[in-house]
Amino acid sequence: MIDALTIALGVTALALAAWCGFAAYRDQPTKDWHFIGMAVVTLLGLAQLVVGIVQLARGEHPHDSVAIFVAYLIGSALAVPVAAFMSLAERTRWGSATVAGAAVVLAVLEVRLYDIWGGSGA
Repeated sequence: MIDALTIALGVTALALAAWCGFAAYRDQPTKDWHFIGMAVVTLLGLAQLVVGIVQLARGEHPHDSVAIFVAYLIGSALAVPVAAFMSLAERTRWGSATVAGAAVVLAVLEVRLYDIWGGSGA
């Protein structure tokens, strides 16, 4: 895994969580600007998915199970897009809260991906 990409994805996910969380606090639904932020986070997630699959194809292996690693990669790539569609269905503050929650989950998934790949030094 590329550490800089993992950190960038985690930081942007937390920034999106704070932004959408603030919108939920102000009783606002997700707006167009939020969807641009979600698109940026989603593109970073897709880039990480591609990098992870390419590394597996080159013969590199995670410290833990390959199946768990791939499952976390797919989950991290889909967390924010699924929440974006859910926020479109719920055009209240709870749509913003849903995106904020998914972004926090994505940040946690990034930490777990780092550990699965063997970045913790274990």
